[in-house]
Amino acid sequence: MFPDRSICKASQVLYPTSEQELVSVVASATRNKTKMKVATRYSHSIPKLVCPEGENGLLISTKYLNKIAKVDVEARTMTVESGVTMKQLINEAAKVGLALPYAPYWWGLTIGGLMGTGAHGSTLWGKGSSVHDYVVELRIVRAAGPEEGYAKAESLNEQHEDLNAAKVSLGVLGVISQVTLKLEPLFKRSITYVAKNDSDLGDQVAAFGHAHEFADITWYPSQRKAVYRVDDRVPFNTSGNGLYDFIPFRPTPSLELAILRTTEDLQESTGDADGKCIGSKTTTNTLITAAYGLTNNGIIFTVYPVIGFQNRLQASGSCLDSLQDAKITACAWDSRVKGEFFHQTTFSISLSVAKKFIEDVQKLVQLEPKGFCGIELYNGILMRYVKASSAYLGKQEDALDIDITYYRSKDPMTPRLYEDILEEVEQLGIFKYGGLPHWGKNRNLAFEGAIKKYKNAGRFLRVKEKYDLQGLFSSTWTDQMLGLKDGVTILKDGCALEGLCICSQDSHCNPSKDYYCKPGKVYKEARVCTHLKSK
Repeated sequence: MFPDRSICKASQVLYPTSEQELVSVVASATRNKTKMKVATRYSHSIPKLVCPEGENGLLISTKYLNKIAKVDVEARTMTVESGVTMKQLINEAAKVGLALPYAPYWWGLTIGGLMGTGAHGSTLWGKGSSVHDYVVELRIVRAAGPEEGYAKAESLNEQHEDLNAAKVSLGVLGVISQVTLKLEPLFKRSITYVAKNDSDLGDQVAAFGHAHEFADITWYPSQRKAVYRVDDRVPFNTSGNGLYDFIPFRPTPSLELAILRTTEDLQESTGDADGKCIGSKTTTNTLITAAYGLTNNGIIFTVYPVIGFQNRLQASGSCLDSLQDAKITACAWDSRVKGEFFHQTTFSISLSVAKKFIEDVQKLVQLEPKGFCGIELYNGILMRYVKASSAYLGKQEDALDIDITYYRSKDPMTPRLYEDILEEVEQLGIFKYGGLPHWGKNRNLAFEGAIKKYKNAGRFLRVKEKYDLQGLFSSTWTDQMLGLKDGVTILKDGCALEGLCICSQDSHCNPSKDYYCKPGKVYKEARVCTHLKSK
C-alpha cells in the first residue's frame, strides 16, 4: 500500500537470469521507448519507487539475479548479483571467514534494493553504517542509443566519478546487475542491552554513539525509558556462540496478528489511549525480558553479554523462512493476512542538533504523556548512527537516524489517536531540524524540498541525464522526489491525515491550533483536531 494508496500497474514483468538477458530486456524497452522500473524479490520500499509510469510500463525483477559471482578471500571482496539478499551475502561470506561489517537489521533486502534507497545499520566508526559505502565496484545496465544497441553494461569502480551517483540512485539510472563489496575478516561481537531513565538521553546520545562501535538506542518516550545497545567487537577467542533472532521479525501466528490488529482498530475507534498504554508496556517489558530475541547459544537467553560471530548477530528475519504453511504463520506486516498496517517516518538529523530534537520531543511527552503509547506498540523510536557518505544522495553529515513505525487506518479519512503529536515530531525532525528523509520509507511530506538538502544533487542529476536521457527509468514520482517536478504533496480532502499535505515550513505547527496545511487555505476535512476526536 503506497502512501497515496494508488494502485501500481505494469504491462508485464520480466525475470532476467543473467546480465546478458538483462541487457536484452533493457535494449528492447529502450527501442520501444517503454518506461521501466526494477522490482526486487520482497519489495519493502514504502514510497512509489517501483511504479513505472502509466499502465504500459515494464517491471524488471531481480529475483533470479541471485548468484554469488566471485569471492576473493585474499582481497576480502565479494561480487554478487544485485538480487542476492542480505541473508545470502552474510552466510556466504561467513563460509570463507569474511563479514560485512555494518548492515540493516532486516536481512530480507536485496543488495541492489538496499543500495537504491541507501539502507544502513548503525555506527559512527570506519566508513559508517551505509552498505553502499563498502561498494568498491558495480556494474549497471543502462539505456543507450541505436549505435550501441539501445543498452549497455557499464562498469564503475572507485576511480570512476559516476560511482557516487550509482551508489544511491533510487533506481533512476538503470539496473544494477553486479556489486563488489569490500569485506572484513569474520569477527565476534558482545551485546548488552541496558535500560535507563530517559532524563539525560539528550546529553548521552552523541557520546554513546562514539563510545560503542555498533551502538543504537531504542526510546520509549511515554514510559520515559531508553534502552542502550552496548555492542562492540571482542577478541576472536572469546567464548560464545550467540544468535540474534529479533522477535518482531519472527514468524507470528496469523490468528494472533488478526487479534492484535482488531484490538488496535477498536482502541483507535473508541479513543482508548489507556488500552494502548497498557499494551505498549506489556510489549516493551516482554521484549526487554527476552533480550529482544538474543540467545547465548542459539536456543536460550540466560545472561548478558551475548557473545557471538558477526554473521549470527548482525541481522535477522526468520519469518521469511517460515514454512509454507498456508499462511498459518507470517511476517507481521504480510499484506496477505490481517496483520500490521502502518506508516513509517524515518529521517536523519545532524548529531549536533540531536540533543535539541530529543528535548523537543520530551516537551511533547510532558504535554500529552499518553501521546506516544501508540508507537511503543511498534517498539518505540529506533535511533541509529550514520556517517557522512561520498554518495551524492547519501548522508550529508554524521547523523542520528530516527525511525518511527505507527498505526495506519484502513480508511484514509479516519484520523489516528494523537495524530497531532506524531505530526509534530515528524515536522520537528524534517523541517525544524532539516532532517534527511530515508529514501525507502516515509510519507510524501518528508520529501518536500528534500533534494535541496543534498549539496551534490546537481551532480547526481547530470549523471541521471547522461545515463537515461529519455527518462525511461524515471516516473512522475521520482521526478517529484528529485525536485524536477512539483507535486510531492497532494491537496485533496483528508490529505493531511496521511501525510500528503503539510504546514508551510515557516509556521512551526502547534498541535492545538495548526491544521497541517498551508496557511490561508482551507482544505475540507484535512484538519487534524485530535483533541476533539474529529477531522
